[in-house]
Amino acid sequence: MTLEILTPERKIFSGEVYGVQLPGISGSFEVLDKHAPMVSALKAGSLKILKDKTATSSFKIQSGFVEVLNNKTTVLIEGAEEN
Repeated sequence: MTLEILTPERKIFSGEVYGVQLPGISGSFEVLDKHAPMVSALKAGSLKILKDKTATSSFKIQSGFVEVLNNKTTVLIEGAEEN
């Protein structure tokens, strides 16, 4: 699936990934390839990009939103720093 992570200042990440783990306001959740369409609010916490089944990268993010549609996940957040 395609993942884009955007802040008001810049694009943090854009590319093909296996999945992404996100800090939802009701708890953490994971979006994988071919996930059903959804929109969710995010709280400050850790976002983990699953580049494949073994390689990952993490970011500490501020609040925002995520949209999943047509195998593309777009994460819109206030700010982020790589862990």
